Amino acid sequence: MQLLTKEILERFEKQGDTSEKSPSDIKIIAKYFNPCGVGTWYTYEYDPKDKIFTCYAILVSPEFAECGSVSLDELESIKLPFGLGIERDLHYGYNHTLQEVMDEVDR
Repeated sequence: MQLLTKEILERFEKQGDTSEKSPSDIKIIAKYFNPCGVGTWYTYEYDPKDKIFTCYAILVSPEFAECGSVSLDELESIKLPFGLGIERDLHYGYNHTLQEVMDEVDR
């Protein structure tokens, strides 16, 4: 599965720098997940030069969810059982904000 498409890149470009925005103004652009277990990344910014996503990550459990970064190369290199890898949620809409995701995880 292609994790980053031209359409997704355009959405990241349109959103731009999020460092001065509040979570309620930041749109989640793409959601990536581990189909075999834990690991979900809600990405909202991308640096194409370094291939780094800024994201809200849930790696162990919701209590430890946090904003951080992950590289595209790292996501693509993860090898899972049955020949699977990290996947992009094709059914996750682009109308969720970072605040909505954080609130949902807190519930």
